[in-house]
Amino acid sequence: MDSERTQDATGPAGGDGGTDAATEAFVAHRNLLFTVAYEMLGSAADAEDVLQETWLRWAGVDLGTVRDHRAYLVRITTRQALTRLRTLGRRKESYVGEWLPEPLLTAPDVAEDVELADSVSMAMLLVLETLAPTERAVFVLREVFDLGYDEIAEAVEKSPAAVRQIAHRARNHVAARRPRGTVSRSQAQSALDAFLRAADTGDLQGLLDVLAPDVVFLGDGGGVRQAVLKPIVGAAKVGRLVAAGIGNINASGWSLAPAQVNGHPALLVTADGEVDTVLALRVADGLITGFYAVRNPAKLTHMLKETALSR
Repeated sequence: MDSERTQDATGPAGGDGGTDAATEAFVAHRNLLFTVAYEMLGSAADAEDVLQETWLRWAGVDLGTVRDHRAYLVRITTRQALTRLRTLGRRKESYVGEWLPEPLLTAPDVAEDVELADSVSMAMLLVLETLAPTERAVFVLREVFDLGYDEIAEAVEKSPAAVRQIAHRARNHVAARRPRGTVSRSQAQSALDAFLRAADTGDLQGLLDVLAPDVVFLGDGGGVRQAVLKPIVGAAKVGRLVAAGIGNINASGWSLAPAQVNGHPALLVTADGEVDTVLALRVADGLITGFYAVRNPAKLTHMLKETALSR
C-alpha cells in the first residue's frame, strides 16, 4: 500500500490528537477493511469507495466511547458495503453478458495463504454472488474472518440467533456450489506453464491435454468490448476459442504475460502498455477447469499491483 493511496483513503493528516488517533487506527486496519469490502462487493473500485465512506464516518466518532476500534471499523465497513451491494445488484440486472468480479493483481504471499487465496478467487467470488446481501456479509465475516456471532450481529443489525441461522444457511449454500478441492501454488504454476508452452508452439493437442473435460470459459466485456456473452463449456470448444484468441494476440503484436490475480495464476494481455484483458485461471487436479476473461475497461482501471489483502 503506497503513501498516496493511504492519504487518499484516510483524508488529510494532521489536526488534533483525536484526528491523529483516528487516522492511526484506520490505517492499522485498512487492509482488513479493504478485503472485507472487496469480498462482499467483488469490485476494488467499490471497495475503495466504501473505505472512503467508512473513513468519513469514523473521523466523526468520539474514540473515547469506542471499546474495540477494529470491531467498530468492521461494523461501519460492513454496513456501507451492504448498502452498496444492494445498489450493485440492481445494476447487474441490466448488465450486458456475464458479470465477473473486478480482478486484482496480488502479491505472491497471497497465493501462499491457501484459504485467503481461495476466498478471493474468481470462482469463489462468483459463488458469493449467488447469496443474498446479508447472507454474503455474514458468510464473509464468519467463514473468512472468523468473527464472533455477536460481533457480526452488530455489523448486520440482526440478533445473534438470527445470524447463526443465516450463517448456517449461507454455509450450506456455498458448500453446494464452491469449486471442489484446493490446489498448491506449484501445481497451478505447472498447469499455467504447460498452457503457455502449448500456446507458444500452436500445439492444439497440447492445449487440450491441459484442459479439464468440463472446463468453462466466461467472458466479461460489459457491452463495451467484445466478449463471449454466454459460458463456453467443454475442452474442445474452449480449446479452439483460446487457440484462436492467442493467434489474434500474436498477429496483433500484443503481449501475453503471466501474473498472479486474486491469489491464482493468470495471464495479462497488454496492448501499447495498457491492459486489454485479464485472463484468470482456475486449476484443479493439475488441469485448467475455468477461464475468466475480464475485458470491461471499467474493471481494469483499478488494477492494484501487490494489493494488500488481509485476514
